[in-house]
Amino acid sequence: MNPVDPLPWDELEVLSGGLIARTVRARLADGRRVIVKHTPYPADTEAEGLAAQAAAGVPTPAVLHVADWQLVLEEVDGPPAWGELGRAVARMHRTTNDRFGWHRNNFHGLFEQDNTWADDWPTFYVERRVLHHLRHADISEDLRRRVEVAADGPLQELLAATPGGGRPCLTHGDLWPGNVVAGRWLVDPSVSYADRELDLAYLRRASDPLEEFWAAYQDEYPIDPGFEDRQFALQLHKRLNNVRHFGERALPALEECLQACGW
Repeated sequence: MNPVDPLPWDELEVLSGGLIARTVRARLADGRRVIVKHTPYPADTEAEGLAAQAAAGVPTPAVLHVADWQLVLEEVDGPPAWGELGRAVARMHRTTNDRFGWHRNNFHGLFEQDNTWADDWPTFYVERRVLHHLRHADISEDLRRRVEVAADGPLQELLAATPGGGRPCLTHGDLWPGNVVAGRWLVDPSVSYADRELDLAYLRRASDPLEEFWAAYQDEYPIDPGFEDRQFALQLHKRLNNVRHFGERALPALEECLQACGW
């Protein structure tokens, strides 16, 4: 698809639901309808993530233009295809690397995501995800200490039990229904090479069971034994990230996560 100059375009409506960026539906001079996203972070980091997941076969809106703080995407729609998306995410998770991380930092919501390379899964998840957010989270000393104690031992031991010790594969990084357009297109990535259970654990939080997605994913790439025991621990970094974004109202979910792990 041809690149487009984001100017001029006519704003049609502001889209609801975006917590981080101002997103509008617009019409270009040639009549094409597009989505224009004004980001609070360098837009090329998101464009790169979209390109990576598209290259891995995930249904992804085409990136038409990238400016410093602006992303222009094709407008996508269509009937829901959760099964197709489940198979596509499974194939993305078969895109592997020899180390955990990414060649640059990117963003998870408003905050920078530390993608410094690591050689093993427990180190990457504990240091680059959990402790990275913990350092900046405004929580009580009791909660902070509980997370620190878990990170120092039980969390690492739990992750070390992941089959193969964890496998670095391409992950979306913020996989939940709010980042799926029309039940078939995956947007707003925070990509890195991490164990695939990072994506799966977060999606398990969805209030909709998404049975079609899970059945198709399981057929394409069966989930490893013990995932049910690890899933709450793999939501911990996201709970901390939510505390950074939303403050006190995100604390009960963090507490529930720790309790579910027995920490």
